[in-house]
Amino acid sequence: RCSCRRLGGGLVQAGGSLRLSCTASDGTFRRSTVGWFRQAPGEERAFVAGISWNRGDTSYADSVRGRFTISRDDAKSTVYLQMNSLKPEDTAIYYCAAKVSSGNYAFKPSYRSWGQGTLVTVSS
Repeated sequence: RCSCRRLGGGLVQAGGSLRLSCTASDGTFRRSTVGWFRQAPGEERAFVAGISWNRGDTSYADSVRGRFTISRDDAKSTVYLQMNSLKPEDTAIYYCAAKVSSGNYAFKPSYRSWGQGTLVTVSS
């Protein structure tokens, strides 16, 4: 099971930065593809970013590409989402998720394990 944590506080002004972390409760993400999703009030959960387990390939939603960076530290069984140049429209609950299969990062049903979510609020 994934455990999401927020590093540095959940309320930030537009233009600011936050980093989220996702840790595997079983101690390893080594053979899991990990994705970040977010859900804003009244909207469906949407793909944000994903990273493969074998070559570290990454994928991003168009709305965050160039501002967000996903990375992984397998020694710590942790995946990070560095969020820069935050905008009010980035306000949402952010979830991490893990799966065994590779690719198709945005396909939610393919993820077997989901974190509990963490709230990010960006003020204008």
